[in-house]
Amino acid sequence: MDKTVLQIPVSKALRTRAEDVALDYGFSSLQEVIRVFMTKLAEKTIDISFQEVIMLSPKAQKHYQKMDEDFSIGKNVHLAKTIDDLKSQLAK
Repeated sequence: MDKTVLQIPVSKALRTRAEDVALDYGFSSLQEVIRVFMTKLAEKTIDISFQEVIMLSPKAQKHYQKMDEDFSIGKNVHLAKTIDDLKSQLAK
């Protein structure tokens, strides 16, 4: 098999973070991730998209977790059987 070495300059911090994630995902190394990606890319069997991930602040996470717990036990939950019932609840 004819091989070549691909050199890509990246910061040590980026390499370390990427390697940690690769291992978390079950890959044996960062190189394995890159080989798999390049193989899929060359075969045109990969769909690439970039999405911004929005992370909640710790305060917001705590707030939504509390809301979820409240909903689970029926706390601060109201049921409206009619439009008028809903309107009166919203007016409070």
